Amino acid sequence: MVRYAKEHKQVTRQRIIEKAGHRFKQDGIDGSGVSTLMSDAGLTNGAFYAHFASKDDLVATVVANELSTQVAKYGTLRPGRPGLEDLIREYLSPEHRDHPGVGCPSAALLDEIGRCGDETKQAYTDGARAILDEVAARLAPEDPQSARGKAIGLFTMMVGTLQLSRALSDRKFADEVLEQGIENALTFMR
Repeated sequence: MVRYAKEHKQVTRQRIIEKAGHRFKQDGIDGSGVSTLMSDAGLTNGAFYAHFASKDDLVATVVANELSTQVAKYGTLRPGRPGLEDLIREYLSPEHRDHPGVGCPSAALLDEIGRCGDETKQAYTDGARAILDEVAARLAPEDPQSARGKAIGLFTMMVGTLQLSRALSDRKFADEVLEQGIENALTFMR
């Protein structure tokens, strides 16, 4: 039997998490079976349980990973409100709408996360708090707590706008929703 170093197991686990994140956002949690997820990672089904106790364990891990990655990307934005404006424009772009597998887990998975177990909901809650803290800090760097309500409103506006745009079959209408969403979000944040 071949023995692998701990690093190999960590790298393999991370590959499963990343591939599952993409697949979940593309096809949904319920639409992604363990065999498909493991195939995406280039592994057999049997290898799954060497890394995760259950699919629920994987889902919670993926949700936490996706949201922490999202928050880390915010650190690459310009400081303050200009960076927040950049985020709004990028978030409500046709590219983000048309490629959910590489986008925001909130816009892709909220309805399913709401039906998940406590571990996944807790992972989402922790990640959502971190996102809102980042947005609030950009809105009011001197007193982020004072901007918490506005941060919640802005984030929910962005997520809902993206979800609506994705649900529309009329491309022109979907683009209009995104454009108006950008204008509304920029007005709201001022």
